[in-house]
Amino acid sequence: MREYTLIKSKRKTISIKINEDASLEVRAPNHLSKKKIDEHIQSKEKWIAKHTKEIREKYKLKKEFTLNFNDYVSLRGEKTYILPLKGKTAKYDEEKRIFYIPDFANQEQIKEIVIQLYKLIAKSYIQQRVSFFSKEMNVNPKGLRITSAKTRWGSCSGKNTINFSWKLIMAADETIDYVVVHELAHIKQHNHSPKFWKIVESIIPDYKVQKEKLKELGEKLSQENWELK
Repeated sequence: MREYTLIKSKRKTISIKINEDASLEVRAPNHLSKKKIDEHIQSKEKWIAKHTKEIREKYKLKKEFTLNFNDYVSLRGEKTYILPLKGKTAKYDEEKRIFYIPDFANQEQIKEIVIQLYKLIAKSYIQQRVSFFSKEMNVNPKGLRITSAKTRWGSCSGKNTINFSWKLIMAADETIDYVVVHELAHIKQHNHSPKFWKIVESIIPDYKVQKEKLKELGEKLSQENWELK
């Protein structure tokens, strides 16, 4: 029998979660016996085995992920190289699409500096796109934040503050525009109703294509470790 961590609560159904390290977490109703839970897990063994293998592979890739000089990353959908620079100040050359990092930086420092540059660029560029589309859509967001969200590209609060993950700046310009329009559309429709998607489509006719591109980027990033120690 596969080992798992059991969490009981007032919920009505059993849920199975495979964590990033391939450990198993099971949530079940308070009244359900251990025997019933075990039987349910055994009935899902093929599904668990398949997804555990996929998660282990992704976890291995994440553990091995590093950034070094002469590597390249994606910025606004374009290759951007990481090159060493004499001195103590990192910078981004927009014309050449190069991140210049002090030559004494180690792997972890390179990643930390690249992330900080990403955040600065994301804040500036996404703010420009929000300003542009706010006028186009006649909406007025109450605030804008660039976050380190792990699972969301963007969000819109009930008070119409919009948030974007800094990782969005890795996407191509047209895909970034889709996410910006998506969150601004929530100011008019706080749901994903047909009315909501009509608003999005009126501004981004190929939004379904951009959704797919976003999914592909998300899959790529799921195999990379962009967290800092």
